[in-house]
Amino acid sequence: MKNRLEELRRQRGIRQEDLAQALGVSRQTVISLEKGKYNPSLALAFRLSRYFGMPIEAIFDDSDEQA
Repeated sequence: MKNRLEELRRQRGIRQEDLAQALGVSRQTVISLEKGKYNPSLALAFRLSRYFGMPIEAIFDDSDEQA
């Protein structure tokens, strides 16, 4: 699943470590999310949505996923 996490994080000047701490996950989880190697749980997707003040659909793009 594609996402804009790295772009959004960098635009706001947030370090991976700080984002991880705010979300209650490891820095490795943030790295995996940014590289598209890990799809977040629904709970984590909602935390990201609240953190960035954006709808989940504005952060994640599942258009390349098969139905």
